[in-house]
Amino acid sequence: MRAWHDKCAVFGIWNDPEASRMAYLGLYAQQHRGQESAGIVSLNQGKQIAHKGMGLVGDVFPAESLDRLEGTAAIGHTRYSTTGASSQLNIQPLTADLFSGPVAVAHNGNLVNAHEIRQKLQEQGAIFHATNDTECLLHLLARNPSRDIIRCLQEASQEIVGAYSFAILTHDRLVGVRDPLGFRPLVLGRRKLENGGTSFVLASETCAFDLIGAQYIREIEPGEIWWVDENGEHSARIALKSDRLAKCVFEQVYFARPDSKVFSLSVYESRKKMGEILSQESGIDADMVIPVPDSGVPASIGYAKQSGIPFELGIIRNHYIGRTFIQPSQSIRSFGVKIKLNPQSEILKGKRVIVIDDSLVRGTTSQKIIRLIRQAGAKEVHFRIASPPTTGPCFYGVDTPAKSQLIAAHQSVDEIRKFIEADSLAYLSIEGMMRAVSGTSSEFCAACFDGKYPTPLFGLEKEL
Repeated sequence: MRAWHDKCAVFGIWNDPEASRMAYLGLYAQQHRGQESAGIVSLNQGKQIAHKGMGLVGDVFPAESLDRLEGTAAIGHTRYSTTGASSQLNIQPLTADLFSGPVAVAHNGNLVNAHEIRQKLQEQGAIFHATNDTECLLHLLARNPSRDIIRCLQEASQEIVGAYSFAILTHDRLVGVRDPLGFRPLVLGRRKLENGGTSFVLASETCAFDLIGAQYIREIEPGEIWWVDENGEHSARIALKSDRLAKCVFEQVYFARPDSKVFSLSVYESRKKMGEILSQESGIDADMVIPVPDSGVPASIGYAKQSGIPFELGIIRNHYIGRTFIQPSQSIRSFGVKIKLNPQSEILKGKRVIVIDDSLVRGTTSQKIIRLIRQAGAKEVHFRIASPPTTGPCFYGVDTPAKSQLIAAHQSVDEIRKFIEADSLAYLSIEGMMRAVSGTSSEFCAACFDGKYPTPLFGLEKEL
């Protein structure tokens, strides 16, 4: 049903006797960020052990695989393809044996100049095995004569452009790297061990810390390299601090789990605030506010609180839908939506309903939902979107539809309203969204809404 695909999740842990199991749980908590493939690389006495596969975390890692992933350090990754096709070769973490020893890399983001780097390296004789952008980093590290991985990363960072939060495991350290503009989240935590020791943890979201009992310490700063080894914690910079940042605002709008803290902000509170501001900007008389589950729930709570209109669960979601299900032999209208969402006619019949969702991409799912609500007897259906109109694709690690498939890129709000068959339609303004996250356009990337891409696109703009 969702036109947006999530990005990826990374996880890393150091000095933990159950490192691979903690990595498994950390990926499990971040499964929402990528359901295509998963992988874990552990470190045991200087040697790396890998297990990767297509599918969900729980399917990729049976108990015996975790038993084989011995060691006290590990990194992990869940993936949705952005650059690079869906295949076994592209499953992360990627591994290589370098002059300085084994290295494994897990990447959340997208390098916008990966094609240029790849072409240059191939002309120099480099052989690529996968089709993802992360392999470019491995080649840049391999071609650096230094044995110091931190220096290699600092020099490689001068060549790569775009969004990257890396978790890197070498033979003797765990490293976290975040790009200078801070597109993607990367957080640092600490886990107390039963023997009195401490393990250090990296993750894309703080919800991973909650599951394994780790304490949130701080964000890895934009442009920072953080690492831990047998001598403790260290930090260096890959670039001077920039006058602007480009934190992905869509993390707060949709991608992150509501119970996470992303960019030092509670995602749940940000989404509630978006609903409150949406009510201020486009309030209308109605009998109830209902969310599109589960994506619209926090914003609906905020909208109802601000407007004073009662909040109701007018649509119930079936949470037990697998990746496949048996279609009926005869056609059932809107079957694809009905299998997941069921409106409650007892609540909706004869009512004026405000329906809240976090985003509207193609409009086809919204149209089907509105038809179901009308079939349940609603008198009026007013659609409210807790983000601005999506008018452009993302080039920084989100698998988005092409601009030609984004309805707001080609139609006015009223034309979209007619298409989805709503009595009224309104979006949250860009200014309102920034107020909700206590940010500014110089702090967040909102290119999918305003078209202001914060880096050169190296030919990718042909997709606009």
